[in-house]
Amino acid sequence: MAETEPCHVLHIAPVDRWAQASADPAGEYVDPSLEGEGFIHCSTAEQVLIPANERFGGRTDLVLLVIDLEQVPSRTVFEDCYESGHTFPHIYGPIPVAAVTTVVPFPCHDDGTFSLPETLL
Repeated sequence: MAETEPCHVLHIAPVDRWAQASADPAGEYVDPSLEGEGFIHCSTAEQVLIPANERFGGRTDLVLLVIDLEQVPSRTVFEDCYESGHTFPHIYGPIPVAAVTTVVPFPCHDDGTFSLPETLL
C-alpha cells in the first residue's frame, strides 16, 4: 500500500448481510461483487457519498463497514475501473469480520439521499 493510501476504507453493506457474516467473529464478509467482478467495492470517507447516492438512493437498510486494511490478507488496489475519474479501493478477496473496526448505521434522508454520518466526519 502506498503511503498516500488510507489504512481504513468503507464498504456499504445491507445490514442483514453484515449481520449474517458477523455472527461468526472468525468468519468473512463476502459481497456478491466478489464473484461477479472479482473484488469488493469500497470507498474512502471522502468518496463514499458518490456510490451511495448513485447506486443506493432511498435504501434505509444499510450500514457502513469501516475496514482496517492492515487486517485484510487479500490484495487491495486503488483503481478507476469505470473511468469515473476517481480511484476507488477494491478488495480482491473476502473481508475478515475481525478487520471491520466499526459498523455505522447509514440510512438515507427523507429525500432518498445520503450524508456522511457525523461519526465519520
